[in-house]
Amino acid sequence: MGKFDAVIIGAGAAGMFCAAMAGQAGSRVLLIDNGKKPGRKILMSGGGRCNFTNLYIEPAAYLSQNPHFCKSALARYTQWDFIDMVGKHGIAWHEKTLGQLFCDDSAQQIVDMLVAECDKGQVTIRLRSEVLGIERDENGYTIQLNGDSVQAAKLVIATGGLSMPGLGATPFGYKVAEQFGLNLLPTRAGLVPFTLHKPLLEQLQVLSGVSVPSVITAENGVSFRESLLFTHRGLSGPAVLQLSSYWQPGEFVSVNLLPDTDLDALLNEQRTSHPNQSLKNTLAMVLPKRLVECLQQLGQIPDVTLKQLNVRQQSELVETLQAWQVQPNGTEGYRTAEVTLGGVDTKELSSRTMEARNVPGLYFIGEVMDVSGWLGGYNFQWAWSSAWACAQDLVGQ
Repeated sequence: MGKFDAVIIGAGAAGMFCAAMAGQAGSRVLLIDNGKKPGRKILMSGGGRCNFTNLYIEPAAYLSQNPHFCKSALARYTQWDFIDMVGKHGIAWHEKTLGQLFCDDSAQQIVDMLVAECDKGQVTIRLRSEVLGIERDENGYTIQLNGDSVQAAKLVIATGGLSMPGLGATPFGYKVAEQFGLNLLPTRAGLVPFTLHKPLLEQLQVLSGVSVPSVITAENGVSFRESLLFTHRGLSGPAVLQLSSYWQPGEFVSVNLLPDTDLDALLNEQRTSHPNQSLKNTLAMVLPKRLVECLQQLGQIPDVTLKQLNVRQQSELVETLQAWQVQPNGTEGYRTAEVTLGGVDTKELSSRTMEARNVPGLYFIGEVMDVSGWLGGYNFQWAWSSAWACAQDLVGQ
């Protein structure tokens, strides 16, 4: 039976980073994963370029029933700390919109960096290892693996949530929490596209692939200003993904398709200079032509010239285009979700160390707990920050 100071289950972002930091500080660490490769979700992220953090990390960008929980870890290991590590490994990066940082080359560079950091900490990595059982006694934890068992004083669960099951996501971490009596909060898919009811879905399918700048607002008042993308299943794009984490089934969302245009002023100005111009062609100046044509076929845009457009029609048109009310049918679910909302109740954990308050030596880091960030590198930063906080406690710092 192998003996270690700490066993970390889950070789994703949080697990690898925690193992590396603890190993480099002197702990004998075993990192276990059921997959063939470490960092599978990292490789898929950011279109293959890994949106590894964000310049504007702040606690307000995280959803949790315990909103203060994330503050300590985020303050102690910041985006600048991780950017510094990326720089030391010679990984070139660039900023996209809203502070999102991506590798210039490939997400593989982040995985290679984490593997190198684990090697530096002499971390033992065992892939294709299935955990069959966990027992706890006065000496710590015994983990039964397929074909072996290992023992450690401390056990870290870094197995993520339920999002993207095709990359190996399982409810394993939640089952461990339940086994040791920790409370779980209901889980659901977050950062996920909306599906639409028929017949609206069928009517909008001609717009698949059309993207427009937008501001989307949930019934609770939360709104995001980002691109909206029409798909053959419904609505996607950054604005929709962001809002999905705040949307509840049955609620409507309000969509402003012209957030940068004073539509009333535009119509009045164009009416004065081009009274015989069709309303359709006028709107095509500020919206994709396919979208205008689709909305006209749906009866949302009158088939008139500007001089024929009356006051009531113009008012209704402004309402339609700048406060379009849509009731999603649901979401695409965990299959395409980028995160899982809910999970291990953070009230059960120390915000300084990530250790379970009532189960000494048991830790939870990353997505498995009830902390979910916005789209744009926030969830990776939570992985790095929570893993770092945990690693400090593993080695008694």
